[in-house]
Parts: sequence; C-alpha cells; structure tokens
Amino acid sequence: MCQICCPSPSNSHDEIDCCLCGAPTTQAAFARIEADINRRAMLGGLAAVVGLYAGFGLASKPARAQTPGRPLLLTNLRYFNGNDLSLIQGREILIEGGRITGLPAAGQGPTDAERIDCGDRAVIPGLIDAHWHSTLVGVTQLQAMTADIGFVHLMAGREAGATLLRGFTTVRDTGGPAFGLKLAIDRGALPGPRILASGAMISQTSGHGDFRMTSELPRADGDLSYSERVGVVAIADGRAEVLRRTREQLMKGASQIKIMAGGGVTSLYDPLESLQFTEDEMRAAVEAAEDWGTYVCAHVYTPKGIQRALRAGVKSIEHGQLADLETVRLMRDMGAWWSIQPFLADEDSNPSSDPRQNAKRQEVSVGTVQAFEMGRTVGVNMAFGTDILMNPTGASSQGRQLAKLSRFMPPLEALRMATGAAGDLLALSGERSGYDGQLGVIAEGAMADLLVVESDPEAGLDWLDAPEQSLAMIVKGGAVVKDQL
Repeated sequence: MCQICCPSPSNSHDEIDCCLCGAPTTQAAFARIEADINRRAMLGGLAAVVGLYAGFGLASKPARAQTPGRPLLLTNLRYFNGNDLSLIQGREILIEGGRITGLPAAGQGPTDAERIDCGDRAVIPGLIDAHWHSTLVGVTQLQAMTADIGFVHLMAGREAGATLLRGFTTVRDTGGPAFGLKLAIDRGALPGPRILASGAMISQTSGHGDFRMTSELPRADGDLSYSERVGVVAIADGRAEVLRRTREQLMKGASQIKIMAGGGVTSLYDPLESLQFTEDEMRAAVEAAEDWGTYVCAHVYTPKGIQRALRAGVKSIEHGQLADLETVRLMRDMGAWWSIQPFLADEDSNPSSDPRQNAKRQEVSVGTVQAFEMGRTVGVNMAFGTDILMNPTGASSQGRQLAKLSRFMPPLEALRMATGAAGDLLALSGERSGYDGQLGVIAEGAMADLLVVESDPEAGLDWLDAPEQSLAMIVKGGAVVKDQL
C-alpha cells in the first residue's frame, strides 16, 4: 500500500489498498504536471537567455511595423534611388509587405495608407557593407583565437544591433562563423542587418587564413586548429580538399565562398606578394560554387594574384589595392567586381604592433589612392566594404569609412558604391543569398530598406560618422527600427 497516498488509519492495523498512483487518470495528471514543470523550466531558461542578451543590448527592441492590412507611405521627401547621381523630388515611397510597391507622385498615394511625413528630408537606400566580418569585428585577435566561442557569438550579436543602427541594413560577411547569427536575425530574435554569409575562409597551408603558430607544425591528419573547429577558417591543400571545404560551407548555407588568394596585412608568415592556391585549386572552389548557383570572392592584393584568380573564374576581388593598370582593365573586361576599402593607414586601421604588419599596411595605403583612381577611370564595377577586423573600438568607424570615399569621388557616387552597386554584387549569389528581393535601391519591388537623413547627401557624407544624430529614421524590410522624426 502506498503510505503517501493512503496511510493506514492509526486505530487499525488493517492495510487498505487505496493507492491510485497507477490509475490512468492519475498518470495523466502526473503527465500534465510534468509537462507544465518542463514548460516553466524552458520559459525560465529562455527568460534567462533573453535577459543575458538584454544585458548585452541584444534583445529585440519594439519595431514599428506596418499596421496589418495598411500600406506605409513616406511623404514630403526627396530621395536617392541608389543608382542615379541626383536626388529625385515630387514622389512618395509606398511600402507593403516589406517591399517598395510604388513611387506615386506627391499627393497621389493611397488614401488608406499610414503616412509618415519626412519633413522634406532626404531618403536613401539602406547601406550595404560588402566586406564585413560579423563575428570577428567585436573581439580582439587574441579573443577570436582563444576565447570561448559563446563569448565571441555574444559580442557578435551586440555588434549586429549597432551595425543596423549605423544604417547598414545588409552586410556581406566575408569570413567567420556567422550562420547562427544570421539565423537569429532572420527569425527576429535580435536586431541586426541581413547577412550574406561566406562561412569559413578557405586558405592554403601558410596562407592568409592559417592562424596557427609554427610550433603547431607539422599537421597530422584530422588535426584541426581552434580557428578551424569553430568555423573561422578552413585550411585546404590540393583540389580534393578545396572541393570538400567549399562544399562544407555550401552545406552550412554559404551565400558565396571566400578564398585567400594572396598574402595579407594582418598575417605574419605570408609575404604580401605571395601567390596562394594554384589556379586549379581556385578553379575547384569556383566550380563547386557555380554548381550551387553562386560565386567565389578572393582576398588578394597583387597583379599576379588577381590575374590568377580571374583566370580561375573568381567574380569578386577583395582589396586589390596593389593592382596595376593592365590588371584593372582585365577586371573590367571580365566583368568582375572590385570590392575595395579605404585602407589609408590612418586612425581607423585595424590594430597591429608587429613591424612586418605595419610595413605591409603602409604599402597597401600608398596603393589605395591609385586603386580608386584607376578603378573609376577604367570603369570597373566597384563596391564598398570596410573589412574592420578584430577591432572592437574601430567598429563604430563603419560609416566614417564610407564618408572617406568622397575624397575620391562625388558624395552620391560614393553612396552608390554602398547601395545600388553593392546590391548588384550581392545579387551574384542568386538563390543562395537567402533573400528574395533587390537590395540597395529605392525602386518598385525592392526590399524596403530606407534611411531618412538629416543632412544633404549631395553636399557631403560627414554625417555618416554620427548616425545617432543624422539618421532620423531607419527602415529594414518595411519595419521601422528607429524613428526620431
């Protein structure tokens, strides 16, 4: 007899079997209680996680979305459409279901729309950073290589919200374990830009992505370094390994593939002029990417490295500041993209203390000015990126680095590199982008990513350095994520 359910009467020694623990109704009740306890535990755990994220500034903030069934109409404005180098007046911007569905003449928009008066301010497309490292920008190099990966991801989540509030509604992530962050943002778990992720950067042994110490050599079969295990890089040698590592990133959901085709500034062991990956190895990555309807972008600086990458079928040259005129013309003739950054060896440079790194940085800085001039003169497809890397204090310079392009070209031309042009580059990913809609433009059918700015974008871009004051409204996918109108 169950002494809990039915204890014997104190005045009797007779045992009465009144236990109903095994009865179906009792078991059903226990199941309901257990399910409720588990549900409360789960909710408590989720609350703790959300609380942790909120402590880092990651919890989703309320966004003023469209009223269900009602379109959103931005009125009393002038806008830059992302392509034409002038502001358009006399029109309004109609948003429905996260897209721009019309550009009616002023006063001709639907009467049932929810209206936002922009006060004659300028409206531009949401900005695109075509060379960003979502999970590697908010941590130092030591943290990226040694810290608990959970910490790295939390820092990435915090930085994602800050990126969006700087006006960058989309980024092309060119290396790092960003798939989880992308998924969390897409599902609305935390604020941030759209991410077109490359996954792990694919590097040869001794290449720009090989972060191992020389004491870790030689490598044994199956012996992965920390940076490989957590998805920062994938080291591959030979066609077969390059195919495997490329396909692994595609399996994880890569929008495009990133390879290291030459030496870099931040890496210590590879000379800047070194050629990395044979043409056949690069072609293996290109073939695997093309089989999935996407493309390969390549980190490379020098003419020989760029030319080898182009012959292998690479569609986007990352950096390339040491290119010569012949190579720039080849980029144009082959229809490749030049994803270029304002590397000027100034206060916004990624941190380094090694003399070898500083010497390489200075060499790239000298080439940067000439690269912008040649690219514009020859007519290469050019898109803006920052490549802020393992530089927590430098992340906030993202907009300021775009403003630096006005040193080389008129302000709206610079903005085009971070809007319409960058959107065309991202479109090379096709269905692998994960987003169905044109990016970087204000046009019918495009994604409704918009910035309402307090300054005149035709006059200059210095306002990009103070987004907290200069961006009166930020709209991503039709949802108002910031409103100071």
